[in-house]
Formats: sequence, structure tokens, C-alpha cells
Amino acid sequence: MAEESLESEIRDLEVSALRTNAPAATRALHALRILAGAPGPMTAANLARQLGTPRSSTYHLLAAMADEGFVVHYPEEEKWGLGLAVFEVGSAYLRHDPMERLARPLLAQLITRFDSMPLVAHLAILHGHEVLYLLKESGRQPLTLITDVGVRLPASLTASGRAMLARLPAAQLRASLPPNAHLVDRTGSGPTTLRQLRELLNSELHAGFSEENGFITEGVSSVAVAVIDQLEHPVASIGLSFRSESADRGQRDHLVEAISRTAAQLSRRIHGN
Repeated sequence: MAEESLESEIRDLEVSALRTNAPAATRALHALRILAGAPGPMTAANLARQLGTPRSSTYHLLAAMADEGFVVHYPEEEKWGLGLAVFEVGSAYLRHDPMERLARPLLAQLITRFDSMPLVAHLAILHGHEVLYLLKESGRQPLTLITDVGVRLPASLTASGRAMLARLPAAQLRASLPPNAHLVDRTGSGPTTLRQLRELLNSELHAGFSEENGFITEGVSSVAVAVIDQLEHPVASIGLSFRSESADRGQRDHLVEAISRTAAQLSRRIHGN
């Protein structure tokens, strides 16, 4: 145990040394994160303020990053945006199925905690105004659902979808749900207007989780919590679906507590912690 602790301390020191000795790399990565989180291209002056570096240093940094294709300059606007190399790196990242690999063992651990209930755990992401299910883990007791891997459902009706919608910036939420958006009604339950949906999202944002009772399938309920990346953006959600009559309010609170911890674990894994 002592040797393992020593090795861990050495690794931490090595990482710290690398960061200390590579300030330009650290600034470049920070700049990419800022540009990725911005609603559009930025001026060098704005980026310099957020980086906390002189404007001249920021120009040198941007020029070097542009040479490698990670940023692009828009001369007419005098602004900078993400370059093609970022897309290439992101595409390579997605080819390795990172989200599923990181989440699969966590979902398996989550579902084993509730062997006495018919449950399904799932990982989902937003796809426009829909939610796309990436992973599904079932407990020992069967529960038939339509939320299978690869299935898309209206984000406004699902707990998994609304958990992410509630955490979106206002501009992105408006883009995902334009004023003329048609809210699907499957069972006669759930929000039917954008105003009702926004009120529900606001309530769920403050509660820290989303919940649906028979909005998708009569007699089936779900609770879900968003998974957050380094930019505080909802990149996925973890949810649990169960028969509505099998869980009272106290049991549902227990489920929410469990998926909140699992979502936090996945968020830390995404952050590299």
C-alpha cells in the first residue's frame, strides 16, 4: 500500500511538473475550451480578457494554433473560431465510444443496488429536440420498455431529455425548441405547450432532477439527472425507469439520490478525475 501511495504521489508530481513547464500548452487548451463554450467566433481582445493574458501574447498563441488548424481567423469579422483540426480530434474521440465505455460499469453498479425492483438504467444524449438512448442496463426482474439502445424519443416528454434541456443555456434551449415547435403527446400526460415545458424545466432545474409519470408509457415512470462536462454543459443524462406503482415518493427520492451520485461519478470521469 505504501508503494502504491508513493507511486501515486510521483505521478501527481510529474503531471504538476508537466503543467508548470508547458504554460503555452495549458493556455492553448484553455483557449479551445473558451472558444468551444462561446456562442460563436470571438475577438482576440475578448479571448485575451478571458485567458488573462496580454493581447500580443494571445495573437501569437492564436497564430500558432491557426498554423496547426485548431483555430481559424475570420478577417471580415476580425474574430477567431474553432478550426477543422478540432472537428477531426472530436471525431476520433467519438469513434472510441468514450461515453459508453465510461458509463457502462457505472450503470451496471447502479442497477445492482435495486435488485428487488423491476428497473432499467439508461444513458442518453440530446439529438436536437429528441433524446437518443446510448446504453441500457436491466435488473434481474424484467421491465419491458421502448427506451432501447438507438431509440429516439421527444426530449420534452422524457425525464432523460428534460434533465439535459433544463441545464442548457437559454439561447441553446431556444434553438432546440423554436417557437413553432410541436410538442408530442403520447399518453395525454406531460407538457403540451412551450410555456408549460419551460415552467417544468425551471422547476426541475431547481430540484436537480427530472421526472416523468406515464408520459411515454402508461404505468411506467422515470427519474433522470444530467451529466455535466468541464464547461458546465449537459452532455448526457442517467435515468432509471420503473413501474409507477412499485415506488412511492420515498423510494423515488432514494432512486434520485443514487442516480445523482452515478451522474456525478460519470462527470468526474469525463473531466479526467
